[in-house]
Amino acid sequence: MHLSKPQLIMAARLVISALLLVVLVKKIGTNWSDAIPDPTAHTFAWLAGALVLTFAGVVLSAARWSAVLQALDQHPPFRRLLSLYFAGQFMGNVLPSTIGGDALRVSRLSKDTGEGPTTFASVVLERLTGWLVLPVITLIGLAVNPGLRELGRASALAFGVAAGTLTLLVLVVVLTTRAGAPLEDKLDKNEGWRRFTSAVRFGIQRLVHEPAATARILATGFTYQLILIGSALMAARALNLPSGAGPTALLAFVPAVLTAQVLPISISGLGVREGLFVLFLHPLGVPQSQAIALGLLLYLLNLVVSLFGAPAFAVGNRKVPAPA
Repeated sequence: MHLSKPQLIMAARLVISALLLVVLVKKIGTNWSDAIPDPTAHTFAWLAGALVLTFAGVVLSAARWSAVLQALDQHPPFRRLLSLYFAGQFMGNVLPSTIGGDALRVSRLSKDTGEGPTTFASVVLERLTGWLVLPVITLIGLAVNPGLRELGRASALAFGVAAGTLTLLVLVVVLTTRAGAPLEDKLDKNEGWRRFTSAVRFGIQRLVHEPAATARILATGFTYQLILIGSALMAARALNLPSGAGPTALLAFVPAVLTAQVLPISISGLGVREGLFVLFLHPLGVPQSQAIALGLLLYLLNLVVSLFGAPAFAVGNRKVPAPA
């Protein structure tokens, strides 16, 4: 059977994920008992809190997408956007595919509104706000806790990921906004990288004239990422991680993990996320087994929340009428 290029890439990512996890599990050996907390009411309360915040994070993501669409003069119902976001989460986390959750959102909302280019631009801009917010939060965490800047490779990598992401973001903005020609047609005609850069230019040209909308998008983005960090903190408490993995440590290191795990190396960041938690948290006194358990628990929390998207995914392209 002949596999297409996307299918080969997906197969390679599956293999890499498995290999990374095998290496990490072998490092732990027989120490898994240290990573599994006692099933007490205290443990379940922290897990429930982490799950609620993870769910709230998806709702905030949909709100951020809605704010971007409004800035682009598109006003689909929020309940439709939330449904599409959960469907995308389900596809991305439960049914990893060559299509991807973002592509699903673009496809289905475009059929609702008939505004394919603008919908594509909204998803690109929504994702770019994360690339701005995450490194800023890491730098804030490193600034407020000087001890986190003295952890050798962990400190250097966290700072490098933040600085590199911001630099890359600035380059993308500069390189894609030099020309000033109308972009709506280019969004529809271009493909691949050219379509992405056209979307960035189109979105930024709109946002610079909408400062209030831009502020709302960024505020929603910061709130969303802080909720994810709060979920990670509750997960750490559920696992009884040492006090070194406190709020400021997670403020600095969780965004760096979230940034790096989106690299198209493995499936849903499996192996990459857990390895980075080992690198970042081990200097703070967190055993390898607990650092890996934290990464796996955050993945499982996302997996559970993504299941709420199963009905929306199954419904397909049923169009939701706009409010009268």
